[in-house]
Amino acid sequence: MKKKVVVTGMGIVSPIGSNIEDFCAALKAGKSGISTISSFDTTGFDVTIAGEIKDFDPSIWIEKKEARKMARFTQLAVAAATQALADAGLLGETNAEGKKSVNCDAEKTGIVMGNGIGGFDVVHESYKKLLGEGPKRMLPLTVPMMIPNEAAGNISMIFGTKGPAYTQVTACAAGSDALGQALDLIRSGRCDVVISGGAEAAITPFSIGGFQMLKALSVKRCNDPTKASRPFDADRDGFVIAEGSGVLILESEEHAKARGAKIWAEFAGYGSSADAFHITSPDPTGNGGALAVKKAIADAELKPEDIQYYNAHGTSTEINDPTETKMIKIAFGDHAYKMKVSSTKSMHGHCVAGGGGIEAIVCILAIRDGFFPPTINLDNPDPECDLDYVPNKVQYGEIKAAASGSLGFGGHNGVVVFKKYN
Repeated sequence: MKKKVVVTGMGIVSPIGSNIEDFCAALKAGKSGISTISSFDTTGFDVTIAGEIKDFDPSIWIEKKEARKMARFTQLAVAAATQALADAGLLGETNAEGKKSVNCDAEKTGIVMGNGIGGFDVVHESYKKLLGEGPKRMLPLTVPMMIPNEAAGNISMIFGTKGPAYTQVTACAAGSDALGQALDLIRSGRCDVVISGGAEAAITPFSIGGFQMLKALSVKRCNDPTKASRPFDADRDGFVIAEGSGVLILESEEHAKARGAKIWAEFAGYGSSADAFHITSPDPTGNGGALAVKKAIADAELKPEDIQYYNAHGTSTEINDPTETKMIKIAFGDHAYKMKVSSTKSMHGHCVAGGGGIEAIVCILAIRDGFFPPTINLDNPDPECDLDYVPNKVQYGEIKAAASGSLGFGGHNGVVVFKKYN
């Protein structure tokens, strides 16, 4: 029998809320977190909007000296992880030297974080120094700050965890894939507790310029940012990049019950697949992503009709949305027309690897409160996208099981399934 895995803590930093309850309220209200970029001068850019976290202060979560040694995506990950550990009742004491700890066996506590891009802010600043002032003026910690494993490494060092500490790098699927690897660590008995999710902070001139050259970002509504992310709408013209981190505390049911932990939900299943098709475009048949969905549902020991809500990848790009609609129909059959599907990226934007953790939290909150988050800006539905995407306003109803899908450049597909805990 598979060891049952449960969620005992959650933490989030996002454009629509930097704690769980504020984030939940924003989802129900259909709030947009997309605005004009304020972190750099966008003169000369076609794209001038993003999902920035305007109020993030790393010193709330990290000592200023240590925060200066971290890229922004790591700062976001540490903030979300700290919230999640506190929520789970696993945030230990801080000793005289300022070292934090966890209230569980450190050697049986693992970390699996997802990241797609790494410290682009650090890369950008160091290249400016290199080209403008020479190599001796580069940031001394350029390499350790820019690499994608930095978030997992820093979380481990801050909280003194000694179990496995991994980083999953599968582009936009990385957050969901990280959760899947964490699930396996607990099921195998290698860990009792795993801190897992995703983090990304890629709102920089370098990344915006790069995605702009791919023609992937929305440019039509830069004068009306809150309307720019519009998944499944016929007038969509690209995704809106955002930053954020969502982190979950996963435990074996046995471990959680033994310590009397609050349990948010059961993490029931995970599935992954590769399209084997194209470096940026999804398999147009939808078969690649559908395989991951089918695997996740089977792993959860459920049937397609047991899922009431599906949180779609829903990027608001010309190719993704109809392809994902096909994918959902293949995976769910006739039930695809009976369940609710929505893309919360319409509100918080595309947080790249951070999306997997954030959207897993969406599913768990939806199960807890019995609501279907809306897809905002769905004013003129694309005829090819003909499912119930919960247009514009929240809907309510019981949810016993929910799934979230993430599709990444390179053809990476990761799907996670959560169940109401009994």
